Amino acid sequence: MNRKVIIYPIFVSLLLVLSVLYGFTKKRNLDRKVHSIEVQFAEGENSFLTHETVNKLLIQSEVTVKNQPKRIIDLHHLEEKVLDNPYVDKAKVFVTPGGLIKTHISQKEPIARIISEDEVYYIDDKGLVIPLSKNFSARVPLVKGKSISSKIEEITELILFISEDDFLKKEITGIERLNSNEYVLTVRSGNYKIHFGEYENVNLKFKKLKAFYNKSLKDKSIENYKVINIKYHNQVVCTKRNQDGKQ
Repeated sequence: MNRKVIIYPIFVSLLLVLSVLYGFTKKRNLDRKVHSIEVQFAEGENSFLTHETVNKLLIQSEVTVKNQPKRIIDLHHLEEKVLDNPYVDKAKVFVTPGGLIKTHISQKEPIARIISEDEVYYIDDKGLVIPLSKNFSARVPLVKGKSISSKIEEITELILFISEDDFLKKEITGIERLNSNEYVLTVRSGNYKIHFGEYENVNLKFKKLKAFYNKSLKDKSIENYKVINIKYHNQVVCTKRNQDGKQ
C-alpha cells in the first residue's frame, strides 16, 4: 500500500481532533467568568481619577463586568467608556485568559488653571478643557481675565513656551489677560509684575527678560521695581516703587 495514502487520513484525523479540542478550549475560555478588575495608572503627578471611579466606568448594560462570562464582555465598548472620561488621555482595556479585566490608564496633564468670568477649569497642552477635581489640585500657572476662551490657542502656546524653559517655568506663576489683548505676568521671586504686551515676539521678549534678570537679581536692584515692561522693542522699561516701598 502506498505510504502516502496511509499518512493522509491520519493527518486529516489529527487536524479534526485538534479542531475539536481548540473549539472546546475556546468555548470553555469564553465561558470563564471575570473574577476581578485591576486598574493601573501610568506614572505621573496627576491623581484626578481613583480606582473606584474607573471601576464604575467598567459596566455594560448597567451591570458591572465582574462575575460576567468573558464571551459577553465588549472590550471596545468598555475602552471607549473609559476614554470618554475628561481626565483620561489614553486607555487600554483587556481581559487575561484567567478572567482578570485589566485597565491601563494615562491621565491628562494640565498645563494651566483658567479663571474666566464664571468658569474655572484646567487646560492641557492641546488647549482642551480638563474639569476641576475633588481628588487632586494641580500646581500649574493661574491664568485669569475675560473672554479667555477665544484666545485659548494663544494662551496654550504661551504657557508651553514658558514650561519648556526651566527658569521661566519656576519663575512665572500666573498670567492675566487684559481687555487690551496684552498679558501681565506674575512671578515667584518678588512683589513686582511683568508687562508682556501682546502675544508677539515671544522669544525676543523672554530673552530680554532673562538678560535683565541676570543683572538685577545679582545686584538686588530688582527689589526697587514694581513693574518690568518688556513689550517694547529692544528695551526693558521699569517703573520704580515709591521710597516708602508702596506701589
